[in-house]
This record gives sequence, structure tokens and C-alpha cells, in this order.
Amino acid sequence: MKTLVCYCFGYSAADIEQDLIKNGKSTIMNRIISEKKNGACQCADKNPKGR
Repeated sequence: MKTLVCYCFGYSAADIEQDLIKNGKSTIMNRIISEKKNGACQCADKNPKGR
């Protein structure tokens, strides 16, 4: 079981590490921000803490 960092888009700490290794920096936050601007955020539904 992977520990999720972002419930909306299913990113884990391991995903962020791999993104960092692959790109020299993590690009995941930019993807999350872009998706949230497009209305794709579902934190209230997917995150157990409701945020």
C-alpha cells in the first residue's frame, strides 16, 4: 500500500521521488495546480480529512 500525498490525483511520496529523479525537480505540484485550476480537484470527496 502506498501512502498518498495527494488523494485527488493519487500521488505518493514515491511518485514525487521518481519525478525528482527523472526531471531533476518535481513537476507534480505544477500538474496539481494546473488540474485544480481546471476544476479537477476532489479533495473534499477523496481525502479522508475532507481537504
